[in-house]
Amino acid sequence: MDLKIAGKKALMAGGSAGMGRATAERLAEAGVELYISARREERLLNAAKEVTEKYGNTVTPIVADSSTEEGRATLFSACPDPDILAITIKPPDPNGDFLTVTPEMWRESIETALLGPIEIMRHYIPSMKEKGWGRILNIATFSAKNPMIWRLMSGPARSALVNYTASVSREIAQFGVNINNILPGMFATEGSEENAVHYAKAFGLEMDNDVIAEHFNAHNKIPAGFAAIADDMAPMAALLCSPLARYIVGQNIVIDGGQHHSLF
Repeated sequence: MDLKIAGKKALMAGGSAGMGRATAERLAEAGVELYISARREERLLNAAKEVTEKYGNTVTPIVADSSTEEGRATLFSACPDPDILAITIKPPDPNGDFLTVTPEMWRESIETALLGPIEIMRHYIPSMKEKGWGRILNIATFSAKNPMIWRLMSGPARSALVNYTASVSREIAQFGVNINNILPGMFATEGSEENAVHYAKAFGLEMDNDVIAEHFNAHNKIPAGFAAIADDMAPMAALLCSPLARYIVGQNIVIDGGQHHSLF
């Protein structure tokens, strides 16, 4: 399918691994001029090199932590006027007892998962409005709609982000600028693998991969029967970044293998 975005400028914030990397690849495949940002320089440079070699695009890596003002300033300077903006963040560590969650932990969650994306969107929306076209996509978490006690550091901040984007998207759609969110469920990515030790700690499990996997699967009860890979989400992400999604405004697309039990 031709997504009709060849030659457009796309910024994937958080694009060196996992769902961000998979989305960046689908955008590159569609022919965009691609910018990807991440905190880890070595992994980011490797990702940019591999995507360039695979698809032949111009890929510009930006080493930046978008949860900080300094990191966002670096991002804005390196890529001042993207047509397409996609944002994802490193998932926060699973928490154990909710009574041990501190104000500092809440502040970090809000800075990373709420204020960071909002400030990036707020910066780029005016230039998109001026051009009369733009696509913004947040790759968030289905915990925004499906509360999970062990993902307390992830869900509430993303619920606020969903509320924000629902309001703003309806104000700017008339200018050809659409905001939507993807809410992924349980995905097997580099981030989730790194979180295994924190998951084990949260539930008092021994550090055994089979034990963790068995507990994880029993705990989450995914009807599809497996945790997805990043490329199970990326085609939908790329579609939402294209003109083909011009009538999709302020929506939250859950991709979770049927785990979230809700009609809407």
